[in-house]
Amino acid sequence: MAIDQNTRTELEAAVYRRLVEHLRARTDVQNIDLMNLAGFCRNCLSNWMKDAADAKGIPMTKEQSREIVYGMPYDEWRAKHQKEASGEQKAAFEKASQKH
Repeated sequence: MAIDQNTRTELEAAVYRRLVEHLRARTDVQNIDLMNLAGFCRNCLSNWMKDAADAKGIPMTKEQSREIVYGMPYDEWRAKHQKEASGEQKAAFEKASQKH
């Protein structure tokens, strides 16, 4: 299937927006679980957003990129949804991070 670059960009943007909305709705899924299973989390997405803005010369702070992904200030999201990681989650994270 051949599609033009603008259409491809629009489709990719729609997929990104859907992913972000899905992650906003799934507050039960902790970032450490995402990292352990997929090798990325909400913070990674926000870092990638900031990297893309930086590459285009668009001023964006880390806090602004996190608010784009989380849908609210990061500290507010953490207070509402983030749980303390278990020893098992931390051990899995250490094991998985050695692969990156």
